[in-house]
Amino acid sequence: MTDLQTPAVSVAARLDRLPIVRAHWVATGVIGLGLFFDLYENFLAATISSVLRTDLDLSRTELNLLLGSAFLGQFLGAAVMGRYADRVGRRRAFMINLAVYSLFSLLGAFSPNATFLVVTRFIAGIGIGAEFALADSYLSDLLPKNMRGKFISWAYTVAFLGVPTVGLLARWLVPLEPFGVDGWRWLFVFGGLGSFAVWLVRRGLPESPRWLETQGRHDEADEICRRFEQQAIDAGHVLAEPDPHLTVTPMKKVPPTALFRAPLTRRTTMLWILSVLEVFGYYGFGTLAPIILLDKGFDLVTSLGFVAATYIGYPLGSVLAIPIVERIERKWLVISSAGLMAAFGLWFGFADAAWAIVVSGVLYTMASNLFSNAYHVYLADSYPTAIRGTAAGAAYSLSKLATGVLPFILLPFLDANGSGAVFALVAVAMVALMINVAVLGHRSTGLSADATV
Repeated sequence: MTDLQTPAVSVAARLDRLPIVRAHWVATGVIGLGLFFDLYENFLAATISSVLRTDLDLSRTELNLLLGSAFLGQFLGAAVMGRYADRVGRRRAFMINLAVYSLFSLLGAFSPNATFLVVTRFIAGIGIGAEFALADSYLSDLLPKNMRGKFISWAYTVAFLGVPTVGLLARWLVPLEPFGVDGWRWLFVFGGLGSFAVWLVRRGLPESPRWLETQGRHDEADEICRRFEQQAIDAGHVLAEPDPHLTVTPMKKVPPTALFRAPLTRRTTMLWILSVLEVFGYYGFGTLAPIILLDKGFDLVTSLGFVAATYIGYPLGSVLAIPIVERIERKWLVISSAGLMAAFGLWFGFADAAWAIVVSGVLYTMASNLFSNAYHVYLADSYPTAIRGTAAGAAYSLSKLATGVLPFILLPFLDANGSGAVFALVAVAMVALMINVAVLGHRSTGLSADATV
C-alpha cells in the first residue's frame, strides 16, 4: 500500500505500521543527547563528592544535602512536568525543562559556597527531573510498536555515554585548574553549555502525533504522520494496512486518579514499588562507589580512575539491551537483570584487589543498564498516550525522591557497617524488586503503545 489516505483509522495505528524512517533516527538521537545530560547531572556530584567535600569544607550533613539536592529537585520536576506534558504537549515541556537545567547548571559552576551550590543543583534538578519521563513518553508515542524497545535502548545508549564522560572528565580536570579555575567547576560549565546546545537542536522536533490525536487536533496529527509515511514511501517501503481496531479516544483532561482505576490499578502499584526499589541498585552504586573506594584505602586520583573505568559498563550494558529488549519479555528482563545487580554488587562490596574492584564494577554497571533500559521501556509501555506523561512523571518522581533520600540512608549505614554490608542491603532491595515484578507485573513486549490491558 502506498496511498497516504487512511482517514478511517487512527494516527496511532498508522504510526504502528510504519518501518523505521529517518525521522525516527533523528528523534532518537536528539532525545538521547538530552538524556546524556540528565545522566551526566545525576552522576556529577557523586563522582566529585570527595573533592567538593575538601574544597568547600563540607560536613557529612552538607555532603548528604549536596548529593540529594538535585534528586529532590528532580522529584518536583518529574511530578509537575510529566503532568504538564499531558496537558500542553511533549515538545513544549521538553523545551522548558532543558532550558532551566542549562541555566542553573552553569550558575552552579560559580558557586562561592555549599549553600549556593545546593540551591543551584536543586533548581537544575527541577529542570532536568522530567527528562526521563518525557523521553520515554515521546519516543513511545513516535515509534512503531515492534521497534519501540530497540530504539529507546538506542537513545539510552547515547545517554549513558554521559556517565563515563563525567568520570573521565573528573579524572582529568579535578587535579587541574584550567585558566586558574578549579577543575570541578568546569564540569558544571560543560553540563550547562552542552545541554543548551541540545536545546537548540531540539527545537526542530515535531510534536507527538499520538498526543495531538488525543487532544482532538487531528489535522496537525495527520500532517506529521504523513511526513513519516512519505519518508517510508520515498525509501521504497510498501506500507502495511494499519490496524483498524486500534482507536484513540480524544481526551483533553485525564485526572491523575485514573492511575488507580481499572485496568491500571495493579500495574501502577507494581511500577511505583519498582521505581522506589530500583534506586538502591542503580543510583546506590553511583552515589557510593567513589566514597567506598576511598574507604578501601585508595587515594582520590586512583579512586576517580577506578570509578571512570567502572562507568564504561553503563553504555556497554545499554548496547547489550538493543538486540534483546524486543526478544525477551520486558517483565522477565527486569527481573533477571536485577538479580545480576544483586550478585555483582556483593562482589564489588567485598572486593579488595584492584582487578576485582574494576571487573565487578564494570559487570555491575553493565547489568544495571540492561536493567535500566528494560525498566524505562516497561514503564512507557504500561500506559496509553493520554496519560503516559502523567504516569511516567509520577513514577519517576518517586524514584527521584527516593534517590534524594538515599545518601541519608546509605552513607550512615556505610560508616557504621562497611561496604560489604551496604551492598548486602542493596541486594535485599533487588530481591524485593524481583518479587514485586514477578507477582504483579504484566506483559508489554510487542503490544501497541495504546494497549492498556
